[in-house]
Amino acid sequence: MASNSYTPSAPPVPDPYGWGQQAATDSSYPTTAASPSSYYQPPVPAPPSSQSYHGYAPSPLSSSYGQQSPFPPGTNPEVIRIFQAVDKDRSGFVDDGELQQALSSGYQKFSLRTIRLLTFLFKNPHDSSLRLGPKEFSALWNCLGEWHTIFGRFDRDRNGKIDATELRDALYSLGYSVPPSVLHLLVSYYANGSRQKVELNFDSFIECGMIIKGLTEKFKEKDKGYTGSATLSYDTFMSMVLPFLVAYD
Repeated sequence: MASNSYTPSAPPVPDPYGWGQQAATDSSYPTTAASPSSYYQPPVPAPPSSQSYHGYAPSPLSSSYGQQSPFPPGTNPEVIRIFQAVDKDRSGFVDDGELQQALSSGYQKFSLRTIRLLTFLFKNPHDSSLRLGPKEFSALWNCLGEWHTIFGRFDRDRNGKIDATELRDALYSLGYSVPPSVLHLLVSYYANGSRQKVELNFDSFIECGMIIKGLTEKFKEKDKGYTGSATLSYDTFMSMVLPFLVAYD
């Protein structure tokens, strides 16, 4: 994927609820050949931190799983401890209930709907069960750490929520240039029929962001040249989209 010599600013957000902003058009998003992908941009890395995730101090590596750790090298010992604490049957996997408990230790209590979405996206694709092993759990934990940093960066008024403009900018910084029409659908979903200004907490941010991430990655598999377009059969399209609608509901 070719890189640009500069990073364009994110386009303006649509104004479906009359928030005083000029509605954006699709033409404001990069669609020319100079930008290989109109839907994906290289993510902006989170600033380095000398601290462990969320202030965790390293703890001794537990040997509950034997001499050779099933976790990736360099995994924070506290992440290992949390995984082992909720894996009470020592199966080497955590289900959605155990994952919800584990993430509550380091982030917050996510809704079961979001937990199931995360499990669906991060599980081993060769495992038919909705569960995470040590490697998948570590990958999810690290991803949430990055997204938590981004959420905090764009929660400018520090109220624990982000509005549609902040959502657009946060997704853009993660590498996703979301078209206005798609952003409108996302915002409308969380409006619950209200025409008041919509704000998303971290749980909702993770849910809608992971839907964008998952569908984008699925689309990229078919758009080998990062042109922003692909030809899909009906079966392929349904197989791509339906899991996001039914697998975690």
